[in-house]
Order: sequence, then C-alpha cells, then structure tokens
Amino acid sequence: MIPRFYCPFPLHPGATVELPAEAAHHALKVLRVGAGDTAILFDGRGGQWTASLEPHGKHLHAKLDAYSQIDLEPPLSVTLVQCIAAADKMDFIVQKAVELGVTAIQPIAAKRSVVRLSGERMERRVAHWNAIAVAACEQCGRNRVPLVAPILDLPQYLGSASAQNCARLICLPQGGKRLRDIPAPESLTLLIGPEAGFDDSEIMAAAVAGFVPASLGPRVLRTETAGPAALAAVMSLWGDF
Repeated sequence: MIPRFYCPFPLHPGATVELPAEAAHHALKVLRVGAGDTAILFDGRGGQWTASLEPHGKHLHAKLDAYSQIDLEPPLSVTLVQCIAAADKMDFIVQKAVELGVTAIQPIAAKRSVVRLSGERMERRVAHWNAIAVAACEQCGRNRVPLVAPILDLPQYLGSASAQNCARLICLPQGGKRLRDIPAPESLTLLIGPEAGFDDSEIMAAAVAGFVPASLGPRVLRTETAGPAALAAVMSLWGDF
C-alpha cells in the first residue's frame, strides 16, 4: 500500500515540500522509505498528490507529481457531539468516527462526565485528538480532515445548537424514534452522553434546543460504542454505505 501523509500547508503543482517532522520520522524509521519511493500527500482541502520521496538525513522531501481530485466524503454531513470519555476511550471514538465519515466532532462535558479538563491540559488533549483525526484520514483515504473542536460544557453547546440548520438527535438508552423512521436529513447532529448517561434536566434542555430522542436498539451501549454505532447506522441509512 502506498503511504499517505497529511501536510498542514497548501500543496501546489510541481512543488517540492518537506514533510512534517513526525511524518518524516514515521516514514523513515517505521515504513523505511527510500529515495524514489512513492507517497500520497494531501493538505486537507480535498484531492491528493502523488509524490516522489527523497530522504535527507532526518528530513524527508517530496516532489509533487500528479494531482487527483479524489473525494471520499459522504453525502451526509454529520457532527458528532460526544461527552468526553475516560482513559483512551475518546481516542477510539475520534478514530472510528473519522473512519466512518464524520464531518466534525464537538467534545462536551456533562454533569456526570468522569473526565474534567481545562486550561493547558484541555488544549493538549484537543490537539492530541486532532492528531488522531489526521492519522485516521491518512489510514482510511480521506482527504479532508474533520475538526475536533475545543471542549464545551453541555449548556454552552446547547445554547448555540438551536441556531444550527440541521436535524438533531440525542441517542438515549431508554428509547426514542427508530432511525429508520426518521426522514432523511441533509445534515445531522448526533448527541452522545457520558458513561453514566445524561440526567433528566440535560435531556429536557436538549429537547428545548431541538434534539429528538433516538434509539440505537434495545441494548444499553457504552459511550465509546454509541457514537460509532450511531454513525454507522446513519451512514447506512442516508450516507454512503
């Protein structure tokens, strides 16, 4: 398989670019690329470039050759609003959501959230999740990188959600509309609760903000399962599966 690398700067015809240090290290030390090897580069704006690689010590240069307007984005735009999960569960959620075609991810903190982040620690964690999104795009073939937004408290998020022009679903274990009974939306926001679930006041606040309860089946799913499962379901119904 030809390796793929994200470049956080615009790519132009005929240019020779230096890959970011982390990508260069992975290519040279893990993939063991050599002079003249081929790679695919993308800058997140859509499309991709075939490039010839040229190592220079710890640095790796790439000469852009052919451009291809390949776009693997689904026809349905989905924002995943995910309560922060503990340990490495959030890493898993971000990775799988990107592979499944999510457009954007909004991490939130609810009353029963186990993890609480603020300040520099929050900034580092969000940067880490965005790096996971990049790596997932490199692996799955996407050429547009979904943004993992800064963390918001649930009330902060709900205050702006009602102004969004999209269908809004809150996934609840105690039931709601079956996804197949919901009319196909042009864009969609999925709201997923924390490990212990939303409390009643949060569910009521979400309803005021336009979120409709939706069911993911008769079984209670873990928070790290619910988001990817909901994405897979909506992509199967209205996306590109």
